[in-house]
Amino acid sequence: MIDFTKIDYLKTGNERQRRAYEILTKHRIFEKLKEYSPILAGTIPIEIDIEGSDLDLIFEVDLKFEEDFLDDLMLSRFIPHDVGVEYPIVNGEKCITLNFMLEGLPIEIFGQNKPTTQQNAYLHMIAEHKILQEKGEEFKQKIIDLKKKGIKTEPAFGMLLGLENPYKDLLKF
Repeated sequence: MIDFTKIDYLKTGNERQRRAYEILTKHRIFEKLKEYSPILAGTIPIEIDIEGSDLDLIFEVDLKFEEDFLDDLMLSRFIPHDVGVEYPIVNGEKCITLNFMLEGLPIEIFGQNKPTTQQNAYLHMIAEHKILQEKGEEFKQKIIDLKKKGIKTEPAFGMLLGLENPYKDLLKF
């Protein structure tokens, strides 16, 4: 089983995973922001990404101290100074997101006041990885094909697995 809380596995992965590893280590993102327990979540770690898929970086952020987090992000020097900050409400909780490009790769930073290993982005990725392992290459290709048609990851799994509410139901895996 891959330890997705670290990024070592990306070194020997596919081309996009190796590129992600190169960017994350070159900018020392996980090292500079380690106090926020960063994890790379989403489709790139489990190899169902498509052209334009972003690096989903999740962080544990107490939004009472959001200014400290934003300062640390800016001091890390990999984020453009004109990046927009948004505060979506996810499951009744205020979160923080930033989207930008880094060396040609789209990056999404998501911070929530919850340990990263308990955030839905991580839990969905773990469940999806498990399902992909069980269902095999043909299933994986069907997911990728649906994503290429514009269907988001969780709904794509939901369609193929007959899940009523894929965002909730995937957490049961």
